Amino acid sequence: MLVPRPETELLGRTAIDLIAGRDMPVVIDMCCGSGNLGLAIAHARPDAEVYLSDLTDETVAQARANAERLALAGRVQVGQGDLFAGVAPLLGGRRADLVVCNPPYISSGKLAAESAHLLDNEPREAFDGGAYGIAIHQRLIAEAPDHLRPGGWLTCEFGLGQDRQMALLLKRSGRYDAVEFVNDDLGQPRVVQARVHA
Repeated sequence: MLVPRPETELLGRTAIDLIAGRDMPVVIDMCCGSGNLGLAIAHARPDAEVYLSDLTDETVAQARANAERLALAGRVQVGQGDLFAGVAPLLGGRRADLVVCNPPYISSGKLAAESAHLLDNEPREAFDGGAYGIAIHQRLIAEAPDHLRPGGWLTCEFGLGQDRQMALLLKRSGRYDAVEFVNDDLGQPRVVQARVHA
Protein backbone atom coordinates (compact mmCIF):
# COMPACT_ATOMS: atom_id res chain seq x y z
CA MET A 1 0.00 0.00 0.00
CA LEU A 2 1.32 3.42 -0.91
CA VAL A 3 -1.11 5.59 1.09
CA PRO A 4 -1.21 4.78 4.84
CA ARG A 5 -4.65 4.49 6.44
CA PRO A 6 -5.79 4.34 10.10
CA GLU A 7 -5.77 0.52 10.05
CA THR A 8 -2.15 0.62 8.97
CA GLU A 9 -1.29 2.88 11.91
CA LEU A 10 -2.93 0.29 14.16
CA LEU A 11 -0.76 -2.39 12.55
CA GLY A 12 2.35 -0.26 13.05
CA ARG A 13 1.64 0.26 16.75
CA THR A 14 0.96 -3.45 17.18
CA ALA A 15 4.25 -4.34 15.50
CA ILE A 16 6.26 -1.95 17.67
CA ASP A 17 4.62 -3.33 20.82
CA LEU A 18 5.45 -6.92 19.82
CA ILE A 19 9.19 -6.21 19.76
CA ALA A 20 9.21 -3.98 22.84
CA GLY A 21 11.11 -6.55 24.91
CA ARG A 22 13.56 -7.66 22.22
CA ASP A 23 17.11 -6.31 21.98
CA MET A 24 18.29 -5.63 18.43
CA PRO A 25 15.22 -7.19 16.78
CA VAL A 26 15.24 -8.32 13.17
CA VAL A 27 12.09 -7.16 11.39
CA ILE A 28 10.68 -7.92 7.95
CA ASP A 29 8.13 -5.57 6.40
CA MET A 30 6.54 -7.75 3.73
CA CYS A 31 4.46 -6.18 0.90
CA CYS A 32 6.07 -2.94 2.08
CA GLY A 33 4.59 -0.57 -0.50
CA SER A 34 6.04 2.86 0.21
CA GLY A 35 7.81 1.42 3.26
CA ASN A 36 5.73 3.25 5.84
CA LEU A 37 5.58 0.36 8.33
CA GLY A 38 9.19 -0.74 8.19
CA LEU A 39 10.48 2.83 8.24
CA ALA A 40 8.28 3.72 11.22
CA ILE A 41 9.64 0.69 13.08
CA ALA A 42 13.22 1.63 12.18
CA HIS A 43 12.58 5.16 13.47
CA ALA A 44 11.02 3.91 16.70
CA ARG A 45 13.71 1.28 17.25
CA PRO A 46 17.18 2.50 16.22
CA ASP A 47 18.63 -0.85 17.32
CA ALA A 48 16.45 -2.86 14.89
CA GLU A 49 17.58 -4.46 11.66
CA VAL A 50 14.74 -3.80 9.22
CA TYR A 51 14.21 -5.47 5.86
CA LEU A 52 11.56 -4.30 3.41
CA SER A 53 10.32 -6.16 0.36
CA ASP A 54 7.75 -5.79 -2.38
CA LEU A 55 7.13 -7.14 -5.85
CA THR A 56 7.02 -4.18 -8.23
CA ASP A 57 9.72 -1.82 -9.42
CA GLU A 58 7.57 1.20 -8.50
CA THR A 59 7.00 0.26 -4.88
CA VAL A 60 10.59 -0.80 -4.27
CA ALA A 61 11.88 2.46 -5.76
CA GLN A 62 9.46 4.44 -3.57
CA ALA A 63 10.47 2.56 -0.43
CA ARG A 64 14.17 3.14 -1.14
CA ALA A 65 13.55 6.83 -1.83
CA ASN A 66 11.63 7.19 1.42
CA ALA A 67 14.40 5.45 3.37
CA GLU A 68 16.90 7.93 1.90
CA ARG A 69 14.62 10.89 2.61
CA LEU A 70 14.26 9.85 6.25
CA ALA A 71 18.00 9.17 6.63
CA LEU A 72 17.28 5.51 7.39
CA ALA A 73 18.88 3.93 4.33
CA GLY A 74 21.94 2.90 6.35
CA ARG A 75 19.79 0.78 8.69
CA VAL A 76 17.07 -0.41 6.33
CA GLN A 77 17.55 -2.77 3.39
CA VAL A 78 14.98 -3.06 0.61
CA GLY A 79 14.66 -6.21 -1.45
CA GLN A 80 12.44 -7.10 -4.38
CA GLY A 81 10.67 -10.36 -5.12
CA ASP A 82 7.65 -12.56 -4.61
CA LEU A 83 7.01 -12.47 -0.86
CA PHE A 84 10.00 -13.84 1.08
CA ALA A 85 12.10 -14.31 -2.05
CA GLY A 86 12.79 -10.58 -1.82
CA VAL A 87 14.37 -10.69 1.64
CA ALA A 88 15.86 -14.19 1.87
CA PRO A 89 19.13 -13.17 0.13
CA LEU A 90 19.47 -10.18 2.47
CA LEU A 91 18.98 -12.26 5.60
CA GLY A 92 21.52 -14.89 4.59
CA GLY A 93 19.77 -17.73 6.43
CA ARG A 94 19.02 -15.75 9.59
CA ARG A 95 15.48 -15.60 10.94
CA ALA A 96 13.46 -12.59 12.02
CA ASP A 97 11.79 -11.72 15.31
CA LEU A 98 8.84 -10.13 13.54
CA VAL A 99 7.13 -10.19 10.16
CA VAL A 100 4.73 -7.31 9.65
CA CYS A 101 2.57 -7.18 6.54
CA ASN A 102 -0.18 -5.05 5.07
CA PRO A 103 -1.12 -7.23 2.10
CA PRO A 104 -3.82 -6.50 -0.47
CA TYR A 105 -7.15 -7.77 0.88
CA ILE A 106 -9.94 -6.59 -1.40
CA SER A 107 -11.46 -9.25 -3.64
CA SER A 108 -10.96 -8.97 -7.39
CA GLY A 109 -14.74 -8.80 -7.82
CA LYS A 110 -15.09 -5.78 -5.53
CA LEU A 111 -12.27 -4.00 -7.34
CA ALA A 112 -14.22 -4.44 -10.55
CA ALA A 113 -17.36 -2.98 -8.95
CA GLU A 114 -17.96 -0.90 -5.81
CA SER A 115 -14.27 -0.50 -4.89
CA ALA A 116 -13.05 0.42 -8.39
CA HIS A 117 -12.44 4.03 -7.24
CA LEU A 118 -9.45 2.80 -5.20
CA LEU A 119 -7.55 2.23 -8.43
CA ASP A 120 -7.77 5.92 -9.39
CA ASN A 121 -4.60 6.76 -7.44
CA GLU A 122 -2.91 3.47 -6.59
CA PRO A 123 -1.88 0.35 -8.52
CA ARG A 124 -4.05 -2.77 -8.55
CA GLU A 125 -1.30 -4.72 -6.75
CA ALA A 126 -1.88 -2.59 -3.65
CA PHE A 127 -5.44 -3.85 -3.24
CA ASP A 128 -6.21 -7.02 -5.21
CA GLY A 129 -6.31 -9.96 -2.82
CA GLY A 130 -7.65 -12.49 -5.31
CA ALA A 131 -11.07 -14.07 -5.56
CA TYR A 132 -11.79 -13.94 -1.81
CA GLY A 133 -9.40 -11.16 -0.78
CA ILE A 134 -7.09 -13.47 1.19
CA ALA A 135 -4.77 -14.93 -1.45
CA ILE A 136 -1.67 -13.22 -0.06
CA HIS A 137 -2.69 -13.92 3.55
CA GLN A 138 -2.84 -17.64 2.76
CA ARG A 139 0.71 -17.63 1.45
CA LEU A 140 1.97 -15.32 4.19
CA ILE A 141 0.64 -17.53 6.98
CA ALA A 142 2.09 -20.64 5.32
CA GLU A 143 5.53 -19.18 4.56
CA ALA A 144 6.28 -16.81 7.46
CA PRO A 145 7.24 -19.51 10.02
CA ASP A 146 10.16 -20.57 7.83
CA HIS A 147 11.57 -17.04 8.16
CA LEU A 148 10.78 -16.42 11.83
CA ARG A 149 12.73 -17.65 14.81
CA PRO A 150 10.83 -19.88 17.29
CA GLY A 151 8.65 -17.56 19.34
CA GLY A 152 8.75 -14.88 16.67
CA TRP A 153 5.65 -12.98 15.63
CA LEU A 154 3.59 -12.49 12.50
CA THR A 155 1.23 -9.52 12.46
CA CYS A 156 -0.85 -8.37 9.52
CA GLU A 157 -3.80 -6.25 8.52
CA PHE A 158 -6.94 -7.66 6.92
CA GLY A 159 -10.29 -6.44 5.65
CA LEU A 160 -13.55 -5.96 7.50
CA GLY A 161 -15.18 -9.30 8.21
CA GLN A 162 -12.08 -11.36 7.36
CA ASP A 163 -11.16 -12.16 10.97
CA ARG A 164 -12.84 -15.58 10.88
CA GLN A 165 -10.90 -16.52 7.76
CA MET A 166 -7.66 -15.36 9.42
CA ALA A 167 -8.38 -17.43 12.54
CA LEU A 168 -9.12 -20.50 10.44
CA LEU A 169 -5.99 -20.12 8.30
CA LEU A 170 -3.78 -19.73 11.36
CA LYS A 171 -5.36 -22.71 13.11
CA ARG A 172 -5.11 -24.95 10.05
CA SER A 173 -1.41 -24.13 9.62
CA GLY A 174 -0.68 -25.70 13.01
CA ARG A 175 2.40 -23.50 13.41
CA TYR A 176 1.14 -20.63 15.56
CA ASP A 177 -0.07 -19.98 19.08
CA ALA A 178 -1.05 -16.88 21.08
CA VAL A 179 -3.30 -15.70 18.25
CA GLU A 180 -4.97 -12.39 19.09
CA PHE A 181 -7.00 -9.84 17.15
CA VAL A 182 -6.62 -6.09 17.56
CA ASN A 183 -9.68 -3.90 17.06
CA ASP A 184 -9.86 -0.49 15.44
CA ASP A 185 -11.54 2.53 17.03
CA LEU A 186 -14.94 1.22 15.97
CA GLY A 187 -14.37 -2.12 17.71
CA GLN A 188 -13.81 -4.03 14.47
CA PRO A 189 -10.95 -6.57 14.29
CA ARG A 190 -8.50 -5.31 11.66
CA VAL A 191 -5.11 -6.70 12.75
CA VAL A 192 -4.01 -10.15 13.85
CA GLN A 193 -0.88 -11.13 15.78
CA ALA A 194 0.27 -14.73 16.00
CA ARG A 195 3.36 -16.29 17.55
CA VAL A 196 5.29 -19.10 15.89
CA HIS A 197 5.58 -22.15 18.14
CA ALA A 198 8.73 -22.07 20.20
